[in-house]
Amino acid sequence: MSAGIDAHVHLWDRAVDPQDWIDADTMAPIARDFGPFDLSEMLDSTGLDRAVVVQSSNSLEESIRLAKLDSPAIAGLVAWVDLEAEVGPQLDQIRKNAAVPVVGVRHLAHIDPDPQWMMREEINAGLTVLEREDLCFDLVVREWQLPQATRLAARHSGLRFVLDHLGGPPEPGRDGSSWASRLRELARQPNVVAKVSGLTSGLAPGSWRAADLAAQVTFALESFGPERLLYGSDWPLAELGGGAAPWKRAVEALLDGLSTAERARVFGGNAADVYSLP
Repeated sequence: MSAGIDAHVHLWDRAVDPQDWIDADTMAPIARDFGPFDLSEMLDSTGLDRAVVVQSSNSLEESIRLAKLDSPAIAGLVAWVDLEAEVGPQLDQIRKNAAVPVVGVRHLAHIDPDPQWMMREEINAGLTVLEREDLCFDLVVREWQLPQATRLAARHSGLRFVLDHLGGPPEPGRDGSSWASRLRELARQPNVVAKVSGLTSGLAPGSWRAADLAAQVTFALESFGPERLLYGSDWPLAELGGGAAPWKRAVEALLDGLSTAERARVFGGNAADVYSLP
């Protein structure tokens, strides 16, 4: 059985990488710095061994700093590079004296000033470099952007795409039909996998149960299958919804019908394969 891997966490030091999106009043649990020691404690609480650290700002400097964090808890880094510029030299900067392997790239497309950023011709050369480098591209999108993600994945069929947070399904109790149809279309692209992550960061602690998220997770499982789903905590944002451990227990309960081998794939094996983790 593969060692357990959390496929989606963040680390930040606000003195050098300001996280202006964090509101100290409404996001008090995450309005502080998070480093490798905090990550190790979180992983202990969820029974997992390592995690993939994902960029949290469109900043080359942040990615360079994250790549230098020397910790056995960090399996790899999904970095940021400017895909409209020369990608190779940027990757070289991140990798120089790095302790963490770069395993993918992400751009905060869901908040980019250009709502059609994924459709820009200027990013295609950069994505081609990622394919040549055997790196993944993480998709962080809103539900309405899922059709763009589908077109992008079809255009770059040789590149592995990783959909973060199941593409932003609506909160429990709201109509999810549009999200479901769009997610199903994206799942038809064989080069796309999805992270079961980020579903509770917008929910108040104690306001949700695993059953409230069953429809979303079940649909994702039907669409992608256990061989294309990756567990991610989205920690420390998971603290906004009550913590990483309750989220992990919820996902375990929702995937209880899978075989032992299938569960091992979701909770680590798929992440190791998709991100080519050492």
